[in-house]
Amino acid sequence: MGLPGAEIKIMTCLKSIAICLALAFCSESLAQDKGMLDPQPLPPLAHPSDPATPARELFGRANQAAPLDPAPIGFYTRGCLAGGAALPINGPTWQVMRLSRNRNWGHPALIGFLERFAPAAAKASGWPGILVGDLSQPRGGPMLTGHASHQIGLDADIWLTPMPQRELSRAEREEMPATDVVRSDGLDVEPGVFTDSHIAVLRAAAADPAVQRVFVNAAIKRALCRSAHGDRSWMNKVRPWWGHSYHFHVRLVCPRDADACAGQDAAPAGDGCDASLASWFTDEVLHPKKSTKTWPPMTMAKLPADCREVLHAK
Repeated sequence: MGLPGAEIKIMTCLKSIAICLALAFCSESLAQDKGMLDPQPLPPLAHPSDPATPARELFGRANQAAPLDPAPIGFYTRGCLAGGAALPINGPTWQVMRLSRNRNWGHPALIGFLERFAPAAAKASGWPGILVGDLSQPRGGPMLTGHASHQIGLDADIWLTPMPQRELSRAEREEMPATDVVRSDGLDVEPGVFTDSHIAVLRAAAADPAVQRVFVNAAIKRALCRSAHGDRSWMNKVRPWWGHSYHFHVRLVCPRDADACAGQDAAPAGDGCDASLASWFTDEVLHPKKSTKTWPPMTMAKLPADCREVLHAK
C-alpha cells in the first residue's frame, strides 16, 4: 500500500489535510481491492511521446525490467527503477498477493531484504510466513492506481495477515481480503486480532539496518507504545500514517552505491510515543472534511532525466 515519500509532521499536515488524505486514502483502498484472474494488456497509447502524457500511463505499460545496471533513481514518490528484479511469487516463508498487478519488482536490495526478513518474521512470530503485497512496477515510476510512493524499488507492503500453511490458489491471491486489525472508530486495535505475533513481525522489520521507515496505522503505533517490551530502540522507525490498518509499509534506505537515489532523513529520535502520536487521534484527523480539489498527473518532465532512459531501454 503506499504513502507520501517524505514523512510530514502531523500538525504541518493538518494545514493541508486534503493533500495528505488524497495521497493516503487512494493507496489504502488499494490494499483491499481485488485483482483479476484474467488480466488483459493495456491498449497502446495514441500519442506516447506527447509531453502531456501522464508518466503513470507509460510506466504502467512496461511489463519487464529495464536491462540496465540496478539503480533506484530519484525519490520514493518521484522516480523510477533501473535493473529491477522480481521477487519469486513463492518462497519458503512468503507468498506474493495480487499477481495480476505485476508489482512484485524491486531493487535487488529490496528483494534481498524480503528474502531475509520473511524467515526472520516467521521465526519471531510463529507464523508460517508473510503475505507480500505491492512492491514496485518492473521499471518503477508512478502507478496507474494507488501509491504515491513505491516508485524506485525500495518500498514494500506486507499484509497484517499470516501466510497460511499451504500454497494459496491464484483466485485466493487475487480475491482474498487482508485482515483489518484496527477498531472501526480508529482509536485502537481490535483486541484478539492484533496480537503479540504482529508486534514480533513489526519488530523484525524495523530492526533490520537497511530499513528507513515502517509505516503503520496510528492505532497500531499506539498499541506498540503500550505493549512493546524490552529494547524499544526499533520503535523510532515505526511511524504512524493514514490507512495501513490491513498492511504495513517498509521503506529501505538508499543503497550505498546508489548515487542517483535521493534518500530520506533519518527517523526522529525517541520511540515516537509522545504528544505527536496523540495528535493523530484528534477529531480533525479521524473525521476530516472532504475535498474536491484535484491535482494534475505527473508527467515525464517532472521525473529525473534518467527515467527516460529507463523507460525506453530495450
